[in-house]
Amino acid sequence: MPFTATADDQALDALADVAPSTNLIAYASLHSAYSATGANELTGGSPAYARVALSWSAAAGSSKSLSATPSAFNVPGSSAVAWIGMWSAATGGTFTGMGANGAATQYVFTAATSGNLFTAPGSGYSNGQAVVLFPGAGGTTPGGFTAGTIYYVVSVSGATFELAATSGGSAITVSAAGSGLVQAITLETFGAQGFFTINADTLSLV
Repeated sequence: MPFTATADDQALDALADVAPSTNLIAYASLHSAYSATGANELTGGSPAYARVALSWSAAAGSSKSLSATPSAFNVPGSSAVAWIGMWSAATGGTFTGMGANGAATQYVFTAATSGNLFTAPGSGYSNGQAVVLFPGAGGTTPGGFTAGTIYYVVSVSGATFELAATSGGSAITVSAAGSGLVQAITLETFGAQGFFTINADTLSLV
């Protein structure tokens, strides 16, 4: 999950033995699309959608995992869940960042203008699979692509592939080489009122 600058700063303060000013990962939220500011959060429904509280185990091995399964979200009908956000409060509060639904493994990728090819060692994606890209530490989103946008894998050959705007569509031109992290994403749609549960989550520093 890409963290906001506020979350990064608090992590660095903790390294310097400066007490955190607040718990920035106290609540989770559901979002229909990616946002660097916490927009696109679900609303409405009966019972009404609301953020759920999170309980975390102590950090170990550069990761921090949930210590208990959170309460289920109430999801209004005609909604789609694609992203899970983190906040300091049940309403309002400080937004920490959001991660792709499905908690899939993130792979380091490089993208080249030659052949519009992405290479992500170990990935093993299949044609039609939905993925998202992030620049990662020191990386740059490839030209022609936007961080957090859902793309679809095409022309898979081992750890190399191209990306299209639609499933089975034409490959998007890589107008400038780039690198970063690629991750599969699960889009869950709700035709009627329903429930969504986070079964497990781990935050990692990479």
